[in-house]
Amino acid sequence: MNTIPESDRVIIFDTTLRDGEQSPGASMNLEEKLRIAEALESMGIDVIEAGFPIASNGDFEAVNEVAKVIKESTVCGLARAGIKDIDRAAEALRPAERKRIHTFIATSPLHMKFKLQMSAEDVHQAVQDSVARARGHVEDVEWSCEDGTRSERDFLCRVIETAIDAGASTINIPDTVGYTIPSEYTSLIEEIRNRVPNIDKARISVHCHNDLGLAVANSLAGVAAGARQVECTINGLGERAGNAALEEIVMALRTRADVMPYGTSVRTENITKASRLVSTITGFAVQPNKAIVGANAFAHESGIHQDGMLKNAETYEIMTPESVGLTQSNLVLGKHSGRHAFRKKLSELGFDLGDNAVQDVFVRFKDLADKKKEVYDEDIIALVDDEVRVNDRIRFLTLQVVAGSKGPQTADLELEIDGEVKATHASGDGPVDATFNAIKALFPHGANLQLYQVHAVTEGTDAQAEVTVRLDEDGKTVNGQGADTDTLVASARAYVNALNKLLVKREKTAPAAMSA
Repeated sequence: MNTIPESDRVIIFDTTLRDGEQSPGASMNLEEKLRIAEALESMGIDVIEAGFPIASNGDFEAVNEVAKVIKESTVCGLARAGIKDIDRAAEALRPAERKRIHTFIATSPLHMKFKLQMSAEDVHQAVQDSVARARGHVEDVEWSCEDGTRSERDFLCRVIETAIDAGASTINIPDTVGYTIPSEYTSLIEEIRNRVPNIDKARISVHCHNDLGLAVANSLAGVAAGARQVECTINGLGERAGNAALEEIVMALRTRADVMPYGTSVRTENITKASRLVSTITGFAVQPNKAIVGANAFAHESGIHQDGMLKNAETYEIMTPESVGLTQSNLVLGKHSGRHAFRKKLSELGFDLGDNAVQDVFVRFKDLADKKKEVYDEDIIALVDDEVRVNDRIRFLTLQVVAGSKGPQTADLELEIDGEVKATHASGDGPVDATFNAIKALFPHGANLQLYQVHAVTEGTDAQAEVTVRLDEDGKTVNGQGADTDTLVASARAYVNALNKLLVKREKTAPAAMSA
């Protein structure tokens, strides 16, 4: 993409670690955030928004550690329009070779009146003060007008001019509540380009939410209107209906360069790997019919489609699976397969795990291969998802359950908690209830079970069960997943995974006016 003129290059700003993590149920610990950040950098992402440093000590540490390890991408920290927020972001970003402070304040009449309880003039002054403060710390400052698409355009143009004069080199126009439509968004970006006298000194950015399913369409409309930065997330992760999906933005620009002659620096062959990593860590499964990265994105079941594909793949594929890192695997694994073949299979599936993680997953693979005649790719993906998400604070060890119509249903459970092995015996209204009661006895907590869901990973009575558990505690929601050929073991693993994520989530607070 180096041949693309700078005027036609679209900066990809990934906010998976910040806006994506705000999605209810999504929570990442420090190690997981670092893995995702490194994956984003290897993809060629221009800007990585690593978090909101003022939100919690955990968020500060995450931004600070990402700033230490990322060398090529710009590392960004979010801050409200306040001195403490901005100074905290600057402190967290200090180790970064390339750093950006992203500061914001709401500009719509609705938000200014009811949320900020500030006058338009007070907001205008806050823009001047906050951007100038940020510019005193770093050269690269981005300013966002929260709820920009519902702001009055005269006021919006005035505060954008002020932000640029104060030192902002990127101006982001968020569709914070996913309200706008492409033609309206195009008009807004064009009006800003025509009416703000110093707009040539800044890059316009777009940040679209997906409440009406238009986030990607609106983002591309913004690019066509002159925006040259798109803010997005892997798999479209984000609060409510999510954000614009990075993989869809990038592949749309690549596939339809005939009508959108703009380029990015993204190495698209890494898309599938990044998608699976984010899905694995967050516990948010990618829907099968999801564009670009869904399991069915390159599947063809219709006889007419299959006939066309056999004659010429371009009849029904507008991009190749290889272009997004999806390769056809002919390597079949069984109980006699060794580590080398297993590691090769993991690589083909888009996983890049450390030696310890590979060993842990390999042990479970061998156990699974002893139970199942055929081990499918989906089985291995479920194993990896289950293993690499585990946080060391609480670990599942063993479970023995007595079930049936006569009762009582009981569970004998062993967990490792903070390095100490603990065991208990519990009963319940069914084997799942008994298992969850045992977990509560070993690790007391007040979280409520919001969702318990089971699905088979593959076909057959020997299929692995993948269980999803959703817990809620004081408004904090987390998802946990677990897989095993024994549904009850999978249930215990899922509950433990959710508890570990809840421990991470407990550290986080939600500062007022957080979303941009």
